[in-house]
Amino acid sequence: MKRPTKSRLHSLSRWALAAAVGAGLAAVVHAHGDVTPQAVDTSSLPKLGEKWLPSNPYTPDVPEYKEALRIGTSAYNQNCARCHGLEAISGGISPDLRKFDQECSGLSDAGKKKECFKEMDEYYMATVRRGRVRDGRVYMPPFEGTLSQEAIWTIKTYIDTRREP
Repeated sequence: MKRPTKSRLHSLSRWALAAAVGAGLAAVVHAHGDVTPQAVDTSSLPKLGEKWLPSNPYTPDVPEYKEALRIGTSAYNQNCARCHGLEAISGGISPDLRKFDQECSGLSDAGKKKECFKEMDEYYMATVRRGRVRDGRVYMPPFEGTLSQEAIWTIKTYIDTRREP
């Protein structure tokens, strides 16, 4: 039996490396799986009504906070983690949601800080409801019609707990 030449071994190793990289990329792309929004059960929370609220009603000072956080954690993992990463730590595909409202946290004026967080809540709600499309490419699917207002705000409640200092 003939032994492979040095150049043939080099060729085979390059091919093996290319195959491994290709398989790895396919696994990463496939890991995001089905990005169809999943329904979220919010029946244990009071209904927020038909009108979309401009800011998150599930803050730490309300009785529903713990339940909203429980639901939001699960809802985030079902609907958002595929792209935004587990525990809101992005792997580079989508924005890192721990830094979503980072510029607000650094404000020293309490009034400006509160207004900044309110503006970010409005931006969050608009983005989640309508999704993000640029040049005809869908960067984020719209969740309005699949997720209720309660579900969307519970996810924001979870994201707020992941905020970087």
